[in-house]
Amino acid sequence: MIFSSLFFIFVFLPVSLAVYYLLPRKWRNLCLFAFSLVFYAWGEPVYVFLMLFTTAFDYTVGALLSRFEGRDTLRRAVLAFGICVNLAMLAYFKYAALFISTINSVFSTALPVPSAALPIGISFYTFESISYAVDVYRGQAPAQRSLINFGTYVSFFPHLISGPIIQYRELQAQLQGRTESMEHVTEGAMRFLHGLFKKVLLANNLALIADKVQYCGNPTALSAWLGALAFTFQIYFDFSGYTDMAIGLGRMFGFVLPENFNMPYSSQSAADFWRRWHMTLGRWFRDYLYIPLGGNRCKTIKFVRNLAIVWVLTGFWHGSSWNFAVWGAYWGFLIICEKLFLQKWLDRIPAFFRWLYAFLAAVVGWVFFSYMDIRQAGGMVAAMFGFSGGADALGVYTLITGAPVLLLAVLFCTPYPGRLLQWLDRKGKTGLVIRCAGMTVLFLLSVAALVDNSYNPFLYFRF
Repeated sequence: MIFSSLFFIFVFLPVSLAVYYLLPRKWRNLCLFAFSLVFYAWGEPVYVFLMLFTTAFDYTVGALLSRFEGRDTLRRAVLAFGICVNLAMLAYFKYAALFISTINSVFSTALPVPSAALPIGISFYTFESISYAVDVYRGQAPAQRSLINFGTYVSFFPHLISGPIIQYRELQAQLQGRTESMEHVTEGAMRFLHGLFKKVLLANNLALIADKVQYCGNPTALSAWLGALAFTFQIYFDFSGYTDMAIGLGRMFGFVLPENFNMPYSSQSAADFWRRWHMTLGRWFRDYLYIPLGGNRCKTIKFVRNLAIVWVLTGFWHGSSWNFAVWGAYWGFLIICEKLFLQKWLDRIPAFFRWLYAFLAAVVGWVFFSYMDIRQAGGMVAAMFGFSGGADALGVYTLITGAPVLLLAVLFCTPYPGRLLQWLDRKGKTGLVIRCAGMTVLFLLSVAALVDNSYNPFLYFRF
């Protein structure tokens, strides 16, 4: 089940909200836990048992860490065991097939390749489970005494499938007590509609352009750039739209979930881009890997090593294919260069050229992200820089038909839509009426698009 489906919008969400608010407050976490399991089981009924095992296992780890307070050796052993079990499950379901296939290819062996399907959202809830154990171990949050409350944290359906990745210490107080009101429901509904518009009306239409170019064979420079730009905007509106819907849904149930994007395509360096893109993933790697490795408070060679480890793993986190490792290494190389010498040069050039560098870096990077075959990605980049001819009929047609949605995508990557909403908020009731009317129109257009078109992909489902 995805948020941008008619069943979710008109059946699952209204029913879950109605049951949640009709129940006494003490039963509401249980309600969320139950509906979250139904939400997950809707798409993968077998793997709901994996979710329940993860919940029970990590709840036990937290309880043991609390029980063994003051016994450091024992606590470290419990923490290490908990992390290893979580990572082992992730490695088996997500990476075992890749590594064994690679071994078979390189060494001409015939090892059996696991065929288990990838549980949806396992990369997200595994990282959240690890954050719980580490936060309890560090004393940054108390162990959760209620299994239902902990289950709600792990399985909470707004962030279960594609984040944002919530560190336990950010949510533990809200699990114990939070404020719910109609104002929060209205605020959350508005945020949900923003995300629905970005996903259905922008990302889905951009995907049609990106897919057309990706499957055309050998694109010319014009087609390659159009495809790369379409995917660049598609993945942003796909993922940030999902995040907006997730944050809005959380608000409807009284939760405040962390922001995940901050206009990444206005960045002026590679490092700045990753401070603005998928911010909760960046914070997770910073807090639970980069800083424990030593961060930047060490010799240059170790500092470079730390960044290299983090970025290769960041790439691998996104998928079980070597192109993701290349993509992570690409960003790691750029950021290491900036930290060592490039940032000094960037600081001396005009802001426009800093932005152009960061934006082009993102566009080229997304090519390696979108193509599983690294050779195809390399061919796409070569075409972008003029090695396959300048233009063709496909490129011209795509430019003419795709220009409106590409221009809208550019506009909605700028601060101006947000400033318009702020201006309407300052206009009081008049602004509220205009804003509600506009959101109603966008909602009707989104629903019409969902009714009329079955093409509704979610890129981050595969991660």
